[in-house]
Formats: sequence, C-alpha cells, structure tokens
Amino acid sequence: MTKSIFTLLICVISFYAKAQTPKDKQAILNVLENQRLAWNKGDLETFMQGYVKSDSLLFVGSSGPTYGWQKTLDNYKKTYAGKAGMGQLTFGIKKVDFLNKDVAFVLGSWHLKREKDEPQGYYTLLFKKIDGVWKIIVDHSS
Repeated sequence: MTKSIFTLLICVISFYAKAQTPKDKQAILNVLENQRLAWNKGDLETFMQGYVKSDSLLFVGSSGPTYGWQKTLDNYKKTYAGKAGMGQLTFGIKKVDFLNKDVAFVLGSWHLKREKDEPQGYYTLLFKKIDGVWKIIVDHSS
C-alpha cells in the first residue's frame, strides 16, 4: 500500500511539474522581452508592466528589500536617471523552471551598455500567473 501511495504521489508531482505548456514559457519570455524593449526606449512605466502592480511586490537589490510596485518604480527612476542612465539592456536567460502550474522561477543575467560603463549582474525572478497573465512577484537582482 505504501508503495502504491508513493507511486501515485510521484505521478501527481510529475503531472503538475509538466502542466505548463511551451506557451507558458513563451509568455514569460515575452514579458522579459517587452521589459527589455521598454527599458531600451527609456520607458520605465511600460517596463514595470511586467511586475504585479501590488504593494506585495518584492524587489531585492543591493540596498536591500523594497516592497510595492510604486516604490520599485521610484527606485528605478532614482537609480537610472534618464535614457543615458538606463543605457541599452540585454538579458541572458539561464533557466525557466515551473514550480507548479501558476508559479515559475527564472534565472538570468543582465547587462547594461552605457556611454561610460557597462554594469552587469544576475537576477532571480518569481513569476505568478494571475488572471491568466504571467507577472513578476519577486525580483532579486545583483
């Protein structure tokens, strides 16, 4: 009986881990591509559309955690003033793993090319499918 329950549990876990379709992964990649395009136009408001517009949004950067969509936008505006401060953004997507049918983990790298420097780093994102739309709910960027 224990072996049967274990087998059933493995089947259920496998089903939910694979419940995502290539369409879900592509939707997440589209969010990131839309963010990259908006960033490169200097449009932070459109860039922020990839995030859940909520006070529960968590962004963790070099100065620690920030909660909330508006605070995150305000911090981006302070840190990356104007188009020159934003530069040209590229992403390197390392992995997209689905934790369940509505939650995905993304690991990637970012690189900014600006006139005077080229900062770069890594990020981990937690995406959640909310009302059928994939949104970033946690962003840890370094």
